[in-house]
Amino acid sequence: MNELENKTALVTGGSRGIGAAVALRLAQAGADVALTYVSDEAAANEVVEKIRAAGRRAVALRADNGDAAEAAGAVDRAVEEFGRLDVLVNNAASFPFTATDDVTPEQLDRVLAVNVQGPFLTTRAALRHMGEGASVITIGSNVIEHVPFPGLTLYATSKAALVGMTRGLARELGSRGVTITLLSPGPIDTDANPADGPNADGIRSLVPLGRFGRAEEIADTVAHLAGPGGRFVTGTEIHVDGGINA
Repeated sequence: MNELENKTALVTGGSRGIGAAVALRLAQAGADVALTYVSDEAAANEVVEKIRAAGRRAVALRADNGDAAEAAGAVDRAVEEFGRLDVLVNNAASFPFTATDDVTPEQLDRVLAVNVQGPFLTTRAALRHMGEGASVITIGSNVIEHVPFPGLTLYATSKAALVGMTRGLARELGSRGVTITLLSPGPIDTDANPADGPNADGIRSLVPLGRFGRAEEIADTVAHLAGPGGRFVTGTEIHVDGGINA
C-alpha cells in the first residue's frame, strides 16, 4: 500500500466524486496530495483532512480549470507546497448535456477550455517538474468510443480530443521515462450521475455488468497506473466501464 511513498500528486477537481476518491486512494498508496476545486471549499477541505488523518500531507488549491493562468498556476503552487511533482491526474471537467442546436458560443468556449485547454496546459506545466518515473493520468469518458444518448455531442467532442493529446505526448515523453495514459470511465455513481437518478435504469441497461461503477474502482486503476505496475503503460486509453463499450 506504500507504492507511492515519497511521491507527490496533483488531482484537478479533487473535491468530490471521482476526483476525491482518486486523491484519497493516492494518499493511501503513500503520496502527498494537492487537489484543486472551483467553488466547494468545504468539500475540498474535508478531503484534505481525511488525507492528513491518514498521515500524508495535503493542500486544497482554488483553481478554475477553464482559466489558462489558474490551470497552469495550480501546478506551480503544488510544487511550491511539496517541492516536487510525480503524478498529475487531470480530472476536472465540465459535463454539458445539451442538443447541438442549443449550444451557445459561450458554452462551447467554456467546455473546450475546461475539458481540453485545461488538461493541456496543466500537463505542460507539470512536465517542467517531472522526471523519470513520473506519470500523467487523464480522466476521459466512455463516450469517446460510444455515445449512448442525444445531447452528448459537445462533451464527446471535448473528451475525444484527449486521445490525441495522450498519444502525441507519449511519443514526446517516452525518452524521459514519463508515462501518460487516458482512463475512460463508464457510468460511475457520483453526485453528478447518481445510480438512482432519473436516467439510471436506461444507463444501467447498457452496461453488461448491470450496474454503475464506484468512484473507488476508478481510483484503484489510477493508483495502479501511477505506481510501479503502470511503468510500461503509456499512450493508450484504458476503459473502466463495466463493458459498456463492448
